[in-house]
Amino acid sequence: MKFRHMASPVFFTTAEDTGFLQDFQNRILHDSRIKQPETFLNYPIVYIHYWPSQTISYFDKKTGLEKTSTKYDVYVGESNDLIGRTNQHYDTGKKAASEQEAWQYSLVNIKQNNIIPYIIVIGCEHFNKSFTLDVENRLIEYVVAMQDSVRCSLNGRGNPQGAYYPYEEFDSVFSKIWTGLRKINRNLFLPETRIKDSAIFKASPLKKLKPEQIEAKELIIRKVCDAYESGKEGQLIFVQGEAGTGKTVLTTSTFYELIKRGEETPLPGQPHFPKMKCHLMVNHDQQAHVYEQMAKRLNLGEDTVSRPTSFINRFSKDNRVDVAFIDEGHLLWTQKHQAYSSDAANQLVDIMERARVTVIMFDEYQVLTTEEYWEPALLEKFKQLSISQDNYIRLNHQLRMECSLSTMVWINDFVLNKRITPFIPDSKYEVKSFDSPKLLHQAITKLASKEDSKLSRLVATYDWEYNQKSTPAEGGSWAVHIGNWSLPWNYEIERKMTLKEKRRIRSLAWAEQPQTIDEIGSTFTVQGFDLSYVGVILGPSVQYRDGHVVFCPENSKNAKATRNRTLADGSKVQFGETFIRNEVKVLLTRGVKGLFIYACDPALREALKEIAKI
Repeated sequence: MKFRHMASPVFFTTAEDTGFLQDFQNRILHDSRIKQPETFLNYPIVYIHYWPSQTISYFDKKTGLEKTSTKYDVYVGESNDLIGRTNQHYDTGKKAASEQEAWQYSLVNIKQNNIIPYIIVIGCEHFNKSFTLDVENRLIEYVVAMQDSVRCSLNGRGNPQGAYYPYEEFDSVFSKIWTGLRKINRNLFLPETRIKDSAIFKASPLKKLKPEQIEAKELIIRKVCDAYESGKEGQLIFVQGEAGTGKTVLTTSTFYELIKRGEETPLPGQPHFPKMKCHLMVNHDQQAHVYEQMAKRLNLGEDTVSRPTSFINRFSKDNRVDVAFIDEGHLLWTQKHQAYSSDAANQLVDIMERARVTVIMFDEYQVLTTEEYWEPALLEKFKQLSISQDNYIRLNHQLRMECSLSTMVWINDFVLNKRITPFIPDSKYEVKSFDSPKLLHQAITKLASKEDSKLSRLVATYDWEYNQKSTPAEGGSWAVHIGNWSLPWNYEIERKMTLKEKRRIRSLAWAEQPQTIDEIGSTFTVQGFDLSYVGVILGPSVQYRDGHVVFCPENSKNAKATRNRTLADGSKVQFGETFIRNEVKVLLTRGVKGLFIYACDPALREALKEIAKI
């Protein structure tokens, strides 16, 4: 056994071999390195069970050698009685017939394969019940996001706490905890910055919500339960908020809470929470992939996440779900499509027919194509339906961009009011313009080489040819070409990778894949995602004339944004300027820490440099 002592917290770690529990208390009381034995024996503690569960082979390009990496199964818990709680885990594992019945089955039985599980116990003199529950929740959140080192997180739901004493110490203590865990096993416990950059972490349902999100979540759960118990149908909960207001985390947190509450056995005297059939969908390939990975790692079931069309084809009026969650609801199709030929010609209508309650997250400024366009009268009809049911929620607080209000006003002036106002320096958020795309790429590459900003990437307006299903007639890759400079569009480097290399990145979102630092993303790869710093190339569809920003659909290569849309009255209308405006807003609001811009139009480039003075 080994003990590692820090002033706060204190770690105990050992292999879970025969008799270690019997030895635990004696070692705590008599080892001179443990200065505060009551930290482990009388106070709440946090513990981690883990064991190797998967070995993966890969080719290391730097060394030219074949290497292996280990993934672990991990369970995080908290208790006032480590010995009693661990014995409960062992008893459950002995009674279970399989891992599917109880994760403890593996804890008890892997020893037969000469695999020894380990336990880490964490104590601290300032731990109380609320503190340890928050530590447990943060650890679970990290474990779920560590795709490179964790095969499976074996926990149920987390339990984030509100205010308590000494909450102001939490971040400092947790930082020490993670540092201590990294000293114990660096292969398992990855750097914090790497975890926080992952798409799964950013969309985690275990995040501590802000007051506005908590209020919205409680309302949704209350309305869902009321509909379930009363038999109400056709309920629409409409949540509206602009980019970065926390819609995704609100979605995943509420979805996760409803599923996990329904799986729990109530304590004596408490009412039973109904087990509901919940489904989560999003009409965005990258985001759907993240949700599928999240559901898999949190053991929510692989069939609980899908694209809207798959959901519509799978369920019917006679085979409904209780709750349908729609993230990025503005991406739903509102007309017939090659893959969607319903008579309703509106995916929200079809989804509502297949769910008792539908929860939709919506931002009208992120509608990007003709097939997603909502006629004002129809959109207002759905809003009014939710208002009449007292189900309308508005999110107002910006949570993604760590910027001042003046920076958000500047971006909105640029996009919505089509004007460039003087930029007020922002001590929290870095905004720069560049004279060349090469300099922009160099700046983003430099940031991506740092631990605290690895998720920095280039993106561009859709003003250069791209076809995911073919290659250019002249050969090479689809790319953004500006003068003598060029970089490939998103996914182009992957086309030339080996099957083994592709397998290494298949669980990662586009921006998380290392090779994409030398690609250029689009709204189709980054919409709904956070980047540390975003480098935005404003192509020929964005110009500056007579003191105003001008959106030029004739210069866009996005046919879905510039073609005609047939309205309900039969008229054909173009919304290219609106969709390009929305595209620009999506791109400009991706960066958490900063926004870097290069404009192809000389007049716009000069205006950004001289007028905004950034």
